Order: sequence, then C-alpha cells, then structure tokens
Amino acid sequence: MDSRAVAQTEAKSSIQVIERMMSLLKALARHTAPVNLKQLATETELHPSTAHRILSVMVDNRLVDRIEPGTYRLGIRLLELGSLVKSRISVRQEALPHMQVLHQALGETINLSVRRDDEVVYVERTAGSSSMMRVVQIIGARAPLHITAVGKVFLAEDGPEQWLDYARRTGLPRYTENTLTDAEQLSKELDRVRRNGYAFDNEEAEKGVSCIGAGIYNDDNRLVAGLSVSAPSDRLDRAWAAQVQQTAHNISRAIGYQR
Repeated sequence: MDSRAVAQTEAKSSIQVIERMMSLLKALARHTAPVNLKQLATETELHPSTAHRILSVMVDNRLVDRIEPGTYRLGIRLLELGSLVKSRISVRQEALPHMQVLHQALGETINLSVRRDDEVVYVERTAGSSSMMRVVQIIGARAPLHITAVGKVFLAEDGPEQWLDYARRTGLPRYTENTLTDAEQLSKELDRVRRNGYAFDNEEAEKGVSCIGAGIYNDDNRLVAGLSVSAPSDRLDRAWAAQVQQTAHNISRAIGYQR
C-alpha cells in the first residue's frame, strides 16, 4: 500500500472514531441518569469493547465521567466548554450573515436592535447604497418601545402588568398620527404581537416608513434582541413577516436557542 493510500485509510479511521464519539455523547445526553456500557453500546450500535475504549479516552479528557465501573454520564468539561462558547458569542456577529441574506432576499434595510430601559437601540443594519429611502435607523440611534416593531415585541414579552407600567411611566408620546397613544389600544396590539410572534410599525415612528420586527432569543429562552425590516410603506409587503420571523429564529438558534 502506497503512502497516499495509508494516509487516506488513517484519515477515514480518525473520522470514524470522531463519529462514534459523537454518537456516544448524544446517547448520554438523552439520559438524565448515568447509563451503563451495555445500554450505550446498544443505542449506538457499537461493539461493547469499542464503546468502552472510546469512553475511556473521553473519561481521561473529562468529557465523560465514570460514576462506577461500567456506568457513565456527561462530564464537567462539557459544561466548562459550553460556558466558554457562551461567553464568546456575540449576537451582532452571529446575526450579521443572516441579516445580509435577508437583505438580499427583500432588497430593503434590515436592522438589529436591543433594549435599553424604555427604548430600543439600533446596533447593526444592512442596507443597499442605492436605497431610495432615507434610513433613520442609524447605528446607535434610539427610539421609544411603543413606536417600533421590535419595541412592541419587547413590550409583549413583558406581559400586561409591565407594559401598562410602561404606558403610565412614559405617557406614550405621539410621533406621528399613527402612534398608539392609548394604553387600551396598545394592549390590544401587544396581544396580537404575542399571538403572532412578530410586530408591525405602521408609520408610527416616521410617516411613510413601516417596519416588521421579530424577537431573537438566547439559550436561556430570554429575549435579547430584535430583527426588523424597514421600507417605504408603499413597498413593504406584510407577507415578509414570515421571512423576518424565520431569520430571527435562525439567529436565535445560532446563539444557542433550542426551541
């Protein structure tokens, strides 16, 4: 056998070991209690001796804990690595590629925003240089929650008691003739947002400009950011809501959301 064939055989063998290791980790993850070797071998369709050999290496590297002879559970090293990954995840960094894809699909401005107290803050956007719309959602700009699509998503997540507190605290100032300045109207709107999973800004922040927004959730199932598309009202298609919501979900999955 020549050197190239040897190298290919070794590479294939290494990949096979990694695949078997992953199948064992997945099997362990399905169980809340320690699992014995026989059951793991059955679930992964590995020979017990093969499963034992791979598990022993993972035990040495703390990826798996051996509770007693022949019984295993996921190791603490996985928690350490997971915490490290979580600390290094940037919502903005993970969102940008997805935002660019959505921008290419819709041809309109895509915004990423976060909540700061009673406002949303725009932290990233993608927009074509030839856009005919004057983009007001510049990075770093702020807007009250009740006049933006993403802001409504955050208010809907708060629940009735907290959004009524917001209404009393801020007085729901008017920005256009379409701004919802009545607490009862806002409550009905937020009920719709909660049911649908997305929100509209119907020229409530700026005349002639409408938006569709959806929430981005982290691995703790916590709303941490919002994604929105902005366009002149005569160009915005409300059917885009499905694409905005799906893109927001894709970003959520990228930062650890599991649902």
